[in-house]
Amino acid sequence: MKTIQTFLIIFLIPITLFSQAELSIIKDDNTICLTTYGEGDPMLIINGGPGMSSEGFKPLAQIMGQSHKAIIYDQRGTGKSKISRIDTGTITMDAMVRDIETIRDHLEIEKWVVFGHSFGGMLASYYASKFPEKVKGLILSSSGGIDMELFSIININSRLTALERDSLNYWNAKIANGDTTYFARLQRGRFLAPAYLYDKSNVPVIAHRLTQGNIAINQLVFQNMRKIDFDCSEALKDFKAPVLIIQGREDIIDKSIAETAHSIFRNSTLTILEECGHYGWLDQPELYFGAIDNFLQELE
Repeated sequence: MKTIQTFLIIFLIPITLFSQAELSIIKDDNTICLTTYGEGDPMLIINGGPGMSSEGFKPLAQIMGQSHKAIIYDQRGTGKSKISRIDTGTITMDAMVRDIETIRDHLEIEKWVVFGHSFGGMLASYYASKFPEKVKGLILSSSGGIDMELFSIININSRLTALERDSLNYWNAKIANGDTTYFARLQRGRFLAPAYLYDKSNVPVIAHRLTQGNIAINQLVFQNMRKIDFDCSEALKDFKAPVLIIQGREDIIDKSIAETAHSIFRNSTLTILEECGHYGWLDQPELYFGAIDNFLQELE
C-alpha cells in the first residue's frame, strides 16, 4: 500500500496529477455534493464546524488521496449541498448520519475508514455508534468528543491575548450590527484564529476558514445535540474496529476529552502531539501524518 509519508509533494505538484471527481447525490429535496481524490480503499473525511463546507479540507483530502480514495462532502445545507429548508426538522444529527449512509450506498462501499475532525469527530463517533459494521477504522482528529462534556469546559477566548480578545469583540459587534462583508468576517477570523494554532504563521489559513461558517446551521446542530442529549459512550463500548485518537497538546479541546474517548473505545490508540494546536496537519505535519500513516498500515 502506498503511504502518505511523502505528503509534502502535494504542495509542489499540480492537482491535475491526482484522480479527482465531483458528483452530486439528489435524494428527495436534499442534494449532497462530494468530491473524491485518489484511488484505493475508501476514506470518508468529515470536516469540522458545524455549519462549514468541506472547502477548507481539500488539501487534507488531496494528501489522504495519495494512499486512499479520500471522500469529502459538504454537510447538509452547507457549500454546494442544498436542502429546501433549514430548520429544526432538517438539521439534526440523525439526518446527517443518514446523509453519510446515502454517500456510502451511492458509492457502493461496503466498509470504509471514517475520519472526523473537531465537530466532524463527534459526527463520526455518532455514525460509528449507529453503523459500526460499516466502519473499518475510525480516526478522531482533535475531536469534540463522544458526549457533551466539551461544552462545559471549553473557553476559546482564554487562549487569546488581551489585544486579540478586544479586537475580536470589536469585529463580533460589527458583524452583529449588520456588517457581514467578507472583510469583516476575515478580520474576526484573524483575531480568533490564534486560539486554534501553535504555529501562528498559519493564522491567515484559519482566518479564511473561519469566514465560511453558517451560524444558523451551527446553532441548529448544537440545539439538536442538546435535545437528544448527545452521548455515544454506551453504544461505543462494544465498538470493535481500530480507533486512532489524535490531537495537539495545545489544542482548544482539553486532553481530557480525548482521554475519555480512549477509555471508551476498547481498541484505540491515543496520540498527543507536542507543540501542536487544533490543526495537526498545519502545526506538526510530519508527526500528524506519520501517526495516521502507521494507523492506516495496521488496518491492512
